Amino acid sequence: MQVVGTQVVPEMGGKLGFTVEFVGDGGEVVSVLLRNDEAQSVNSRNAVELAKAVMLEMAAAEAGDVNSDGPTARLSARAAGDRNAIEEQLDEGLEGTFPASDPVSATGSTISRGPAKH
Repeated sequence: MQVVGTQVVPEMGGKLGFTVEFVGDGGEVVSVLLRNDEAQSVNSRNAVELAKAVMLEMAAAEAGDVNSDGPTARLSARAAGDRNAIEEQLDEGLEGTFPASDPVSATGSTISRGPAKH
């Protein structure tokens, strides 16, 4: 897979962490979710490098070691068809864009012409 794009998505405005998505030339998407700690050490500037380090660790792990206590692979919510998880992710994304997601308020004004003539 040749990476053609990278996207950093904040979870709850970055408070919970960030999801880094690596997009491949064949349309593949690999997502790495980085949870933030109390010190808020994960930010939009270092998220890509941290995600790369996680992927390198996973690639270096022994293949076929099913009984390890390390990370396990799972399908994304979209691939698994988990509508509840998809809705939850959508809600988190919308909350992260608040107040930019609010509709524009339109107000009208009137200009007075002065006293009416009888």
